[in-house]
Amino acid sequence: MFEVIKPGLETSVQELPGRIGFWEQGFPPSGPVDTWSFRLANLLVGNHADRAAVECQFIGPTLRLARDGWIAVTGADMAPTLDGEPMAMWRTISVRSGQVLALGGARTGARAYIAFSGGIDTPPVLGSRATFHMAGVGGVGGFALKADQQIPLGPAPAAVPLREVREGERPHIGNVREWTIECVPGPNDDWLDEAGIRMFLASDWTVQAKSNRTGIRLTGPQFTFSKRAHEKRPEHGQDPSNILDHGYPLGAVNLAGQTPIILINDAPSTGGFINPFTVPSAAFWKLGQARPNNILRFKAVTVREAQDLRRALDARCSAASLRLL
Repeated sequence: MFEVIKPGLETSVQELPGRIGFWEQGFPPSGPVDTWSFRLANLLVGNHADRAAVECQFIGPTLRLARDGWIAVTGADMAPTLDGEPMAMWRTISVRSGQVLALGGARTGARAYIAFSGGIDTPPVLGSRATFHMAGVGGVGGFALKADQQIPLGPAPAAVPLREVREGERPHIGNVREWTIECVPGPNDDWLDEAGIRMFLASDWTVQAKSNRTGIRLTGPQFTFSKRAHEKRPEHGQDPSNILDHGYPLGAVNLAGQTPIILINDAPSTGGFINPFTVPSAAFWKLGQARPNNILRFKAVTVREAQDLRRALDARCSAASLRLL
């Protein structure tokens, strides 16, 4: 196991594919936002890519390791140290019982991931160890890590090769301030007029500080709506962005009045706002690393192109992206 000395900011246990099959009861999939960095961290320590690991947001934790093994830190640069000495990211690190791993504030990106050989072994809740904070399920007691908690780990392999992620196979996080985010039109793009659609795809959208794992809130220009949004039955509501409650896809660009909110891992499954565009899963890693005041620019893609992006990302989250040290 490891012991939590300082918890950081909403540091949580996450797992893939998350909590599947319970959205109609109010439980979203949860899981890591940046699956690219998450899966590579697991591969570096000899785990299956989807094993439970730690997601850190903006400020990382300080942890005391209670057994020998291997760890890896990927994603945002939180300047990790091991016993006070700088520790390399994106590579397998051999550790001893009693050593202290510390992550600070994110210098680049927003979310870092810590994987442990053997994976985190908290009890699954509704089929997953992923933490869903709003309902208090999964992870460690259902919430972010707290000081003095002891987090169990699964059996570690006898040996793990020391490897690193090839430079060209890592997500480009760095000091990115402007992100291109792919989006698929629909399901409610016909509620915007042509000018509204052109405006969305041509504009800069600023990430608001009050974004979280439920949604990425954006600030930008005003939307314009189609005839359908103005001449609708009363059960759809008064505002042009209102619609009779219907299902929300994961990644939906949910238009609450004039505020677009990209619904991510802990988002609700239904509601009464339109969703003119949907961000595909292969672009979520960028949403997970975008910081407040970063700029998002949207690029329309087809469903087929979104599926190709997902297949390409899955291929990069494999042992082929690693090299021996």
